[in-house]
Amino acid sequence: MMNNEMLSQEEIDLLLKGAGVDQLSKDEKDCISELEKDTIGEIGNISMGTAATTLSTLLHRKVIITTPEVLITTTSELANEYPIPFVAVDVKYKKGLEGSNVLIINEDDVKVITDIMLGNEINTDRELTELDLSAISEVMNQMMGSAATSLSEMFSKRIDIEPPKSYYITFEEGENKLEVLKTNGPLIKVRFKIIVENLIDSKFMQLIPIDFGLEMVESLMNASNYSYESVKDSKENKPMEKPENENVSNAADGLNDSRNLPHEEHVVIKKPVFESFDSSKNVSYKESIDLVGDIPIELTVELGRTIKKIGEILEYGPGTVIELDKLVGEPLNVYANGKLIARGEVVVIDDNFGIRITDIENTYKKNN
Repeated sequence: MMNNEMLSQEEIDLLLKGAGVDQLSKDEKDCISELEKDTIGEIGNISMGTAATTLSTLLHRKVIITTPEVLITTTSELANEYPIPFVAVDVKYKKGLEGSNVLIINEDDVKVITDIMLGNEINTDRELTELDLSAISEVMNQMMGSAATSLSEMFSKRIDIEPPKSYYITFEEGENKLEVLKTNGPLIKVRFKIIVENLIDSKFMQLIPIDFGLEMVESLMNASNYSYESVKDSKENKPMEKPENENVSNAADGLNDSRNLPHEEHVVIKKPVFESFDSSKNVSYKESIDLVGDIPIELTVELGRTIKKIGEILEYGPGTVIELDKLVGEPLNVYANGKLIARGEVVVIDDNFGIRITDIENTYKKNN
């Protein structure tokens, strides 16, 4: 959404700064081909599909992220399309891929996501805080981390990211802080629509440097044993043939992996033959347990439990009293390596607390 207030002279100068996308040269407009755009779009489609599932788990809400639209843009063109200031999340790849990209998110969407996570009443009229930026950084860490896992499978190599950093900045400030925006040349803009039930119906975008986008395309081609030129020729000069095997899957739409194509081989199908096993009598051994007698076991006594929201925990301080689910005088649980084995009551031994066993768990009795 755009601000209804009048723009200042500084903002007007910012919008007019640099070249718009219509002023780019033909070489800059054609810096990536349609096939490369399709490939980048499919990469974004698969990675954001996984990210949407992660966001749905974090928010306990249904999340839909639509198929992306890939365009060529510039920083000045973006200033006309997106609010000033905006929330930018810088995501850098540290393994498998070398580069960074920036996610541009609506300020109100960040507030909604934070309020849902903290269990607060949703309020988009409030000021954006450091807590909002911290929350969206963690959300993007989880989302882009799961997306990196999807990319690892697609690219057939491990891909990791650094913890994302969030900024509430203008484009002018972004050109000084964000590596992706430090250019007047063309950028790849991957635009998505995000819907979170009836709470968010908005758009966000992913800005990718041209070189990094081409690196991803090349990595995908290498993972598929294809050169870009061969795929380009195949797509432009030959119609797409339907494979004989309906179960053949492609790493990306429009990219056929030669390793998955069916080969003309003579296949012999036989019924499986299973080995029969004679039933044997149960054999028991009466041996001493001295062999395992010296293995240490961690005993834990649980005083009680409770469930609190993140917003409540953030308000804790010295002197805060936390109410547990145990009543005064109620037996406490005793665990051995996390398994409940007994219950007991608290006693004092000299200056230490102790517990007197009052009951042994039934399952533990049966095993003994």
